[in-house]
Amino acid sequence: MSDRLSVFKTYKLYVGGKFPRSESGRVYEVTDSKDNWLANAPLSSRKDARDAVVAARKAFGGWSGATAYNRGQVLYRVAEMLEGRREQFAREVADAEGLSKSKAAAVVDATIDRWVWYAGWTDKIAQVTGGANPVAGPYFNLSSPEPTGVVAVVAPQESSFLGLVSVVVPVIATGNTAVVIASEKAPLPALSLGEVLATSDVPGGVVNVLSGRTAELAAPLAAHQDVNAIDLAGADEALAKELEIAAADNLKRVLRPQPVDYFETPGIERMTAFLETKTVWHPTGSLGAGGSSY
Repeated sequence: MSDRLSVFKTYKLYVGGKFPRSESGRVYEVTDSKDNWLANAPLSSRKDARDAVVAARKAFGGWSGATAYNRGQVLYRVAEMLEGRREQFAREVADAEGLSKSKAAAVVDATIDRWVWYAGWTDKIAQVTGGANPVAGPYFNLSSPEPTGVVAVVAPQESSFLGLVSVVVPVIATGNTAVVIASEKAPLPALSLGEVLATSDVPGGVVNVLSGRTAELAAPLAAHQDVNAIDLAGADEALAKELEIAAADNLKRVLRPQPVDYFETPGIERMTAFLETKTVWHPTGSLGAGGSSY
């Protein structure tokens, strides 16, 4: 019989590649589906949210400027790290969502597969959403997608890991950076994901993970002038309306909440929702029977 003391895990935020406690010093109790205590999670403040935006903006230039192929390599490395910590995440998902071990393992497997799926899109999305446009005149007209910028993500409340990854990875796969508000009642898988990101090749600040009261954190992010878009996946109808109104102040892109079966293979909508299209015109020169010339 072991007489070792239990070593409880200390969960922290993930902001700018580091693991700060909330600047407020606050925590809140996280419990399982049977109301048993699991851990104390940081109760993030508005200041934490603003700090996360600063970190995301700082990381945007380098991440958006990386080649699409390189982003795919980096994201695939995250999937490798998740595979290595599969048992830990299965345990956390089981506790968070009240699932059996086998069902939780299936959720984690689907989550890792989802990460790989989006990693494969990084160098393909431009071919699908961009291209040459036919125009009336002697011009080349080419359109290409570009990332929107800093995206705030309100993660799903019920799907603490598969839903989380399904809304976060499409944001960063296309070159955006993210400030993520984890599920309020089940934040532990999201906070553990921060540890995976820190030990992979994802630059600090590309993904920033906050835990706490969803409404308290989402309000300043929706109104923040340096946030370019917001995904309201985890907001209820009343909160979503409030956030959409606040987001209109600087014309943020807004993706409203919608019913989603996260086990189904996603389309590309969550990637294209946070892309801008740049179109370039260039003269072709004179066109004659002998072909074009300049």
